Amino acid sequence: MSLASPRQCLRLVSPCRFASRNLATTAPSSVYFDETKSNDPAVSTTPPDLTPAQRHILDSALRVDQAGEVAANWIYRGQMAVLGRDPRTGPIIQEMWDQEKKHIAVMNKMQVQHRVRPTVLWEVAKVAGFGLGAVTALMSKEAAMACTEAVETVIGEHYDDQLKEMDGFTTTHPSLPLLKDVIREFRDDELEHLDTAVEHHSQRAPAHALLSTVVGAGCKVAIELCKRI
Repeated sequence: MSLASPRQCLRLVSPCRFASRNLATTAPSSVYFDETKSNDPAVSTTPPDLTPAQRHILDSALRVDQAGEVAANWIYRGQMAVLGRDPRTGPIIQEMWDQEKKHIAVMNKMQVQHRVRPTVLWEVAKVAGFGLGAVTALMSKEAAMACTEAVETVIGEHYDDQLKEMDGFTTTHPSLPLLKDVIREFRDDELEHLDTAVEHHSQRAPAHALLSTVVGAGCKVAIELCKRI
């Protein structure tokens, strides 16, 4: 009996997450768009009692997440530039892109809230993201979906790692539970994108394994760079 790969495990658990999340009336991130709660400490202040190590974890996490959402927006922008007029694939890409637009809006607010310096690779993330999206879309619809599958696999795993690290925080500040809930929400969105890519034949892309390996490795390198600079 063979063991499932991390990517296969993510796909197996994600539908249950989506089913339970869809039962909720309000997504955690929606509080950042509620003007009546703009002065709530959970959305307007940052924990003052984190240790230096915990503050480093928090800063690195938000810096990487913000950069990742920038890149994701530009990946979909690149895919739409090539496939946007395709009657079947265009609407699928647009729907995923619309979710990413919400993600970056929230991450920008959280970056200000927690006083985190954005990565200096901000502009690089835009160019690289657009290039990756456009090139894979030019290869084929399936390659574009394979790109999404590979990226979202890495991001889903990365969000899980962040949650595990934050579980060790001892602060009782109200922003931390909200931050973790938002990360869970965005993780589930990204895994939904992964499922969508698989459902639309990502694994039929030419040289799927090679493409997935290259894109996934590139994402991991980008994550490590954005943590530091």
